[in-house]
Amino acid sequence: MRDERLNKLAKLLLTHSIKLKAGERVLIRGHYNAKPLMKELIDETYKLGAYPYIDIMDDELNRHLALGYEKEQLETLASWMMKKYEDTDAVIIAYGEENDAELSEIPAEKHRIRGEAMKKPTFFYVNNRRWVLLNYPTMGLAQKAGMSLSRFEDFLLEVSTADYEKMDLAMQPLKQLMEHTDRVRLVSPGTDLSFSIKGIPAVVCAGANNIPDGEVFTAPVKESVNGTITFNTPCPYQGITFRNVSLTFKEGKLIEAKSDQTEKMNEIFDTDAGARYIGEFAIGVNPFITEPMGDILFDEKICGSLHFTPGEAYEEADNGNRSSIHWDMVLIQRPEYGGGEIYFDDVCIRKDGLFTLPELEGLNPDQLK
Repeated sequence: MRDERLNKLAKLLLTHSIKLKAGERVLIRGHYNAKPLMKELIDETYKLGAYPYIDIMDDELNRHLALGYEKEQLETLASWMMKKYEDTDAVIIAYGEENDAELSEIPAEKHRIRGEAMKKPTFFYVNNRRWVLLNYPTMGLAQKAGMSLSRFEDFLLEVSTADYEKMDLAMQPLKQLMEHTDRVRLVSPGTDLSFSIKGIPAVVCAGANNIPDGEVFTAPVKESVNGTITFNTPCPYQGITFRNVSLTFKEGKLIEAKSDQTEKMNEIFDTDAGARYIGEFAIGVNPFITEPMGDILFDEKICGSLHFTPGEAYEEADNGNRSSIHWDMVLIQRPEYGGGEIYFDDVCIRKDGLFTLPELEGLNPDQLK
């Protein structure tokens, strides 16, 4: 893919997402398929008077490595990655996966020891460096989306270059409301879940860390979650896609997890103690993303959706939960997906995917496009 929209995307990543300045260093990590975008990023970085560095990712090679992972080996890798992140000012990660099941054969224990080893460098760059993640269009992603490659390229570039300044302004009232809310209740088919978000910051996501973007997130008070939530979209993790996922909580802890692969899913939740507590609650608002495609960078931004996340909490909205996993799971509440409501302190703020309070109506699709 090579057109002016690709150059526009590169400029957006550098000037809006990571706000790169002259003299700064940016680490550009990407799959080989994302090379056209990486070339644009290199050229535009030099035009800004900054310094680009490149890491190429390859899932096929990583699968071979992962099958033999040992703790000592991963400790060395983690120290190298930590040094890279320490020596750069910003990080851009461009995924270009052809087969998202490439890593599905890796045993859970190998995922666990890698997650534990890489926790320190990952936590460091997420909380101490400017960073952004995105997907580059590939045949594999187009197939997941049910589109031809050319149509998927058009779709990705449209949703990725949305008017994020307009989105940011429209999100501010929701941020303020969340930060003045104590009790949250989620109601949908198979879902009746309650928790508190009192005292935890809400964070606006409008193109700074993810492209495409469009969510406001916070975290539940760690031990406040009670009830059941049932997700009506695919829930991919570690190369496996789980369906019909239903989670039940008591005093914050996940006490029952069911899906089409219940045993495998519970292996992931047994990774560490924090994996059975929630690290994030978010509301998705991107008007250009309407249907799930099994890719969380898109699905968690779906208009009329929310996501609930077992595992690590972000430092920006920290409830104290620590884990080597962070598994975003998406529930769509628009009528065609069964509908549903979000209540803040017993007041319905969104019904069937549309915000009902006047100060939040600017986040509805007809206003945000």
